[in-house]
Amino acid sequence: MSRTYLNDNWNFSTEYTDAMLQADYDESSMESVRIPHTCKEVPFHYFDEQMYQMVCGYRRNIFAPETWRDKSVVLTFEGVAHSAQIFINGKLVKEHNCGYTACSVEIGDLLRYGQNNQLTVRVNSREDQNIPPFGFVIDYMTFGGIYRDVYLEVREKEYLEDIFVKTLLPPELKSHPEKKAAEHYPAKIVSLIQIHSDDIQDPEKEPLYIRQKLLKKDNEDLALGETEISGNEVEIEEAVSDILLWELDDPCLYELKTELVRSGKVIDTRVDTFGFRKVEFETDGFYLNGNKVKIRGLNRHQSYPYVGYAMPESMQKQDAEILKQELGCNAVRTSHYPQSQYFIERCDEIGLLVFMEIPGWQHIGDENWKRQAIQNVKDMIRQYRNHPSIILWGVRINESGDDDEFYIRTNEAAHELDDSRPTGGVRAHKKSHLFEDVYTYNDFSHDGKAPGCEPKKNITSDRNKPYLISEYNGHMYPTKAFDDEEHRREHALRHARVLDAVAGQNDIAGSFGWCMFDYNTHKDFGSGDRICYHGVLDMFRNPKMAAYVYACEAEDGDTVLELSSSMDIGEHPGCNRGATYIFSNADSVKMYKNDHFIKEYTRKDSPFQNLKHGPILIDDFIGDEIKKSGDFTEKQAEEIKSALNYTAVHGYGHYPAWIIKIALKALLFYHMKPEDAVTLYNSYVGDWGGSSTIYRFEAIKDGRIAKTIVKKPMTAYHMDLTVSSRELLEQRSYDVAEVRIVMRDENGNQLFYFEDPVIAETEGPIEMIGPEIVPVRGGMTGIYVKSLGESGKAALTLRCLGADPVRIEFEVICPDNNEG
Repeated sequence: MSRTYLNDNWNFSTEYTDAMLQADYDESSMESVRIPHTCKEVPFHYFDEQMYQMVCGYRRNIFAPETWRDKSVVLTFEGVAHSAQIFINGKLVKEHNCGYTACSVEIGDLLRYGQNNQLTVRVNSREDQNIPPFGFVIDYMTFGGIYRDVYLEVREKEYLEDIFVKTLLPPELKSHPEKKAAEHYPAKIVSLIQIHSDDIQDPEKEPLYIRQKLLKKDNEDLALGETEISGNEVEIEEAVSDILLWELDDPCLYELKTELVRSGKVIDTRVDTFGFRKVEFETDGFYLNGNKVKIRGLNRHQSYPYVGYAMPESMQKQDAEILKQELGCNAVRTSHYPQSQYFIERCDEIGLLVFMEIPGWQHIGDENWKRQAIQNVKDMIRQYRNHPSIILWGVRINESGDDDEFYIRTNEAAHELDDSRPTGGVRAHKKSHLFEDVYTYNDFSHDGKAPGCEPKKNITSDRNKPYLISEYNGHMYPTKAFDDEEHRREHALRHARVLDAVAGQNDIAGSFGWCMFDYNTHKDFGSGDRICYHGVLDMFRNPKMAAYVYACEAEDGDTVLELSSSMDIGEHPGCNRGATYIFSNADSVKMYKNDHFIKEYTRKDSPFQNLKHGPILIDDFIGDEIKKSGDFTEKQAEEIKSALNYTAVHGYGHYPAWIIKIALKALLFYHMKPEDAVTLYNSYVGDWGGSSTIYRFEAIKDGRIAKTIVKKPMTAYHMDLTVSSRELLEQRSYDVAEVRIVMRDENGNQLFYFEDPVIAETEGPIEMIGPEIVPVRGGMTGIYVKSLGESGKAALTLRCLGADPVRIEFEVICPDNNEG
C-alpha cells in the first residue's frame, strides 16, 4: 500500500455552487489554501458564531497515473466539519454526516488515468442540521472546514481492509511498574482481520495467506507465523512470551506487521501500533495491569484561538504533552467527540489514558439523528480501537436524559465491535438508567463549601458497577487569568478540594476536571465575550493558578514551586493578606523574610491529606523574631505570634475567643496598649508604611535547593517565552510553532495585571496565525506562526513597550514532495 497526502493545492470558496463540479470552473475567485483549514478565521473573542456557519466549497486536482489502473484507490478525509459531499469528476461518491470521524470512499472506478481528475467537496458547517451534536444549544463552538488530513491509499484489488489487534494477558497478572528493571510477561495476540476480496474462495486461484511479524517499536521483529484463509474475515491467535507491558510511566509500544500473501507474493502490507495492557474497571476503582490507579485527568476540547479546529500534527501532540508533562495528569477525556489521531497517538507514546466519546451535548434528536449517532459509535470504535491509551468508550450523548431503547443500541454496537473495553456514558443526573459498564457522572456539587464530591452511593443506580466522575468545577466558578488574586486562589482550591475528596473515596475510579483550557463558546454560555473561562490554562495553554494543583501531583517531572499570592497587601481588601498557599511537589519548602528563616513546610502541613502534594497554607509570617527581640518571655512571644499570624490571614475584628483571651492578657499582664498591637503587626507581618519586605521560598528536593521564588517590589519586566519548537518541519502539510508569552519581573514573578500589547513581526518563510498585535491578558498571551511550504531561515521578533525586544529564530524544513 502507498499513501499520498492531499493536503496542499486546494482552492476554497466561502460559497459553494454546483458550478464547482464542472472541470472548467473558473477558480480565479477562489482562495488557495492548505489542509488543515478552517472555513473562517475568527477573532479571539467577541464574535458571532454565524461567521463560520456556511456551505462552502473546496476543489483540487488529483493526477491518476496509469500505474493506478486496476488498483483499489481509497480516498480518506480524517475530519470535515460537519457534513461533506465528495465529488469525483462531478459525480457524488460519498456523503458523510459527522465532523469528528473519518470517512473513506473507493474512487478507482471513477478516475481518468493518465490525466487530472477533479475532486470537489461541498462542506456544510451550519448548526441547524439534524445530525449530532446539533439540534439544540451547545456549550462549545463547532468550527467548520476540512480540518484534518486528506489522503489517498493505492492498493491491489485484494487488500487488508481492517485489523483489530487485541491482547490477552494472564488473569492473575499484577505488574510491578515501580521497578526500574523492565519485567517480561507471557501474552497472546488476537488479530481480527477483514480482507477486501471479491473472489477469495475461487478454487482456480492460489489460496491467500496471512503472514505476521511482531516488533517492539523501533526494534527487531519476531515472526509469528503464516495462516491460510478461506473467508473475508479471519481471527488469528498467537502466543508470545517476554513482552513488555504498556504502563503509565513506561508505555511500551509494539507494531504488528501483517502481510497478505498469494503464491509467495506480498499483495498488501499493514502495520498496526498497539500495546500489551490489561484494563479493568471494578466496583472499587480502575486497574491497569492489575494495579489500582486513581484516574486524575482533565477534559479537552480540540479548539485553538483564531483557527478553531484547524491545527496540524505538532499542535495536537503538544496538547497531550502539556497534559502529561506540565499538568501531571494521567488521563484525558475527549469532550465531547473523537479527536485527532495525532493527539491519541501521542497519548499512546507518553502513557496518557483516554476516555473517548461520541459527538453530542444534551440533545437527542429523531430516529434519523439516532441512526447517525449509532453510526458514530461504530466509526469511532473502528477507527480508534487499536490505541492502547483508550480505556473507555463514551456511548451516551453528554448530559442527556435517559432513552433506554437508544442506549441499548449504542452499547450493543460498542460491545460488538470491541469486547475488550468497557463503555461509559456521561450524565448529569443521579440514579439514571444504566446500560453502560461504568457509571460516569458530572459531579458539580462542590460550590466552595460543600464536600469536594458526593459519595458513590448517592449517585449510582447500581453500586456493583464502577463509578467515574467525568466533570467537576467548570461553570461553577469561571476564572479568568486576570481575575483578582482571591478569585484565582479560590479556583485553585476548588480543584484541590475535589481532587482530595476523590482521592479519599476508594470506590471512585477517578475524575476529570472541567477543563484543560478556556474555549470559545456560543452566546448562551461563557462570559458574554464568546469564551468559557473554565480552564486551568488560558486559550494559549498558559497556566492559571489552578494548573499548579495538578502539576504538583507529578513527582518525577520538574520541581514545582508557586505561591498563591504576589505578597502585595494592597491587592487584598483592608490590606489583609488572607490565606496564602504554597504549591510544590518538593520534599519541603523553606520560607524566609528579609533573609530571616521563618518556617520549613512539608507535605504533612497540607490540609489536603489525600493528595501526594496538596496546597500548603502559610500559617507563620514571623518565625522566632518576636522571641529573639527579648521584649517578651518565650510564652508571651508564642501567644503574640499566634495572634498576629491569625490577624495576617483573617484580618482585624471578629476574633475567636482564644485571640480575645491573648489580647486581654497582653493588656492586663504584659502592660501593652492597644496601639502596641498595631505596631507589632506592622513590624512583624504588615508592610504598610515601612521598608519593603522581601520573601524568599526555597523548594528542597533530595536535600538540595531545586527551585527558588523571591517576592519583592519589581523594578523591571521582560517577556518570558516558551517556544514549542524552533524547527518547523513540513511532513504532510504546513507546520506550526506556538510561542507562549508570560510577562515577568526581574525575579521571575508573573505580572498578572500587565495589559500592554505585544507586537509581532515575521521574517522568512513563515507567517502569523491571527493578528500581529496581541493584547496581554492576565500577564500572558500567545502567538502562532506557520510554515509556508518553503525551506529556509525564519525569525519572529516580539516587541512590548518597556521590555527588551526578543528575536526567535526558526529553521523551516520542507521535503521536495509533501504528498508521499
